[in-house]
Amino acid sequence: MEASSETLTAWAALRAARADRRAALPNHPMVDLFAPVVAPAKGADACVVIGRLAQTLDGRIATQGGSSQWIGGRGDILHTHRLRALCDAVLVGAGTVEQDDPRLTTREVEGESPVRVVLDPSRRLPVERRVFGDGGPPTILACTADAPGGDRHGQAEVMRLPRGASGGLDLFALLRALHARGLSRIFVEGGGVTVSSFLAAGLLDRLHVTVAPVILGSGRAAFILPEASRIADGLRFDWTPHRLEGGDMLFDIRLDRARPRVCEGA
Repeated sequence: MEASSETLTAWAALRAARADRRAALPNHPMVDLFAPVVAPAKGADACVVIGRLAQTLDGRIATQGGSSQWIGGRGDILHTHRLRALCDAVLVGAGTVEQDDPRLTTREVEGESPVRVVLDPSRRLPVERRVFGDGGPPTILACTADAPGGDRHGQAEVMRLPRGASGGLDLFALLRALHARGLSRIFVEGGGVTVSSFLAAGLLDRLHVTVAPVILGSGRAAFILPEASRIADGLRFDWTPHRLEGGDMLFDIRLDRARPRVCEGA
């Protein structure tokens, strides 16, 4: 989606709709893609939750050693920054912060940077990571109630949460806590373990997957779920493809909080 005058107008309208849901939206492919992000929430937690991953054609999000920059091209970077600008909070796991040390801001597009949320159950990340001390948007470090340390982690607020059934953070409690802070549009940016956890719990309204024209043949899988013994144990869905600048393909997947069948007993 190139920055034509029509695209810029559509982007301005989407940002206006984020603040005022009565704002009119023009007929434009960008609106078709992003309108569900700014639409009213349907879940009981009153949140809209969008997951996102960039992967190779053979389903890898990084090499085995963890290198992931950059699987997607320029179009995927712009798409990610647009999602940040339309959401109240951008959420990543500790592994993403440890490996990539991201800033999680909207440097590439017009729009306010979201609150940054880092899931670090055991509070293992050092305060030297940029999200904890760069003077940028507010950061929340979410950890378990029994994790060590005080109420701040560098410049970040510490949010203590109960453990879920799997031993990690209770994601249902996380969404309730974020909504209580006025954060209702949640962008789960990565990595694969974190996005998979939200998918397994049935907490994704939408999933955006960028597929780059790259084959690795090895590396880290995009999704990590319990082993399925039958194809029917997976999750089938409807999707809409969008070609991004640079040749990547983006798939907009409507999930509406559906869970893979293999996760339903978990």
